[in-house]
Amino acid sequence: MPKLPKQFKSIADAKLMREIEVRMERVEERILAATAHAEKTVDSISSHLARAGGKRLRPVLVLVTSHLGDSNRDEVLDAAVVMEITHLATLYHDDVMDQADTRRGVDSAHTVWGNSMAILVGDLLFARASNIVSHLGEEALKLQAEVFEQLVLGQLHETIGPEDENPLDHYIQVVRDKTGSLIALSARLGALLSGADSSYQQPLQQFGERIGVAFQLADDLIDIRSSAEQSGKVAGTDILAGVPTLPVLLLANHLDQESRDLAADIEGANEATIASVLERLRKHPVMAEAEQITQSWADDAIAALAALPAGSVRSALEAFARAVVDRNG
Repeated sequence: MPKLPKQFKSIADAKLMREIEVRMERVEERILAATAHAEKTVDSISSHLARAGGKRLRPVLVLVTSHLGDSNRDEVLDAAVVMEITHLATLYHDDVMDQADTRRGVDSAHTVWGNSMAILVGDLLFARASNIVSHLGEEALKLQAEVFEQLVLGQLHETIGPEDENPLDHYIQVVRDKTGSLIALSARLGALLSGADSSYQQPLQQFGERIGVAFQLADDLIDIRSSAEQSGKVAGTDILAGVPTLPVLLLANHLDQESRDLAADIEGANEATIASVLERLRKHPVMAEAEQITQSWADDAIAALAALPAGSVRSALEAFARAVVDRNG
């Protein structure tokens, strides 16, 4: 039986947890089926990341919010599959854009089959997701199309970089588009396709966007302060890749000489200097500032849930939000 992501293991309702675990077995089977292909070469690429595992946060979130209505509807399982396949498609593309060597503990697709094949298979998975969601009704199809556009715009804006806007505001918007949008859609589709009250849609949108931002900002902190044993990744990989993160962006607000020197050393960091840079960054006030901002996004996500009925679903989402910012990986 698939294990629930650790962010959901604090669900207090044992019955709800058991039901989700059972349903995730069927979702997992459908994910593997949906990423398979009759052609051997295509199959080896399209199923590469699905078989590598992953947190499956988005499909689990679909199943959790489906308990606001009739969670037994088969459409809910299809929506859970759509969310994971869409997420997988973005990973194929992201790894090409970032030239990442590994993903989920295996070689990234582009390092094995090349950039063109990885991009095409990412497109194939987007098409598969769209095909499945086309059978789930006009509203679900419309929402998925809007989020697809938002995902692409997020990647475009990240690639272009900030122009006439504050770099931190730009970064938050990119995170909202690339991470928050899909998490929000996961929360909404679970409720929508279970026939839950339509008044829950906007609170779930707000919850998903905000917790998605909190999730990425927590990742920024993990990249700086955690060990490989804790997070499964080497600390400082974002800095080495020149990827902006919250603490580094906040450093621009500190104009003392020590902060300026640190910012310059971060910009020029390499494998020989990264350990020293991380040690100094961990001691800098920007870490506490970043933790506070991350927590505020999680708090705002929880506040959005006030419009939902009290009960096991709301409690599970609140527990998820707290776990997002209290993790090592």
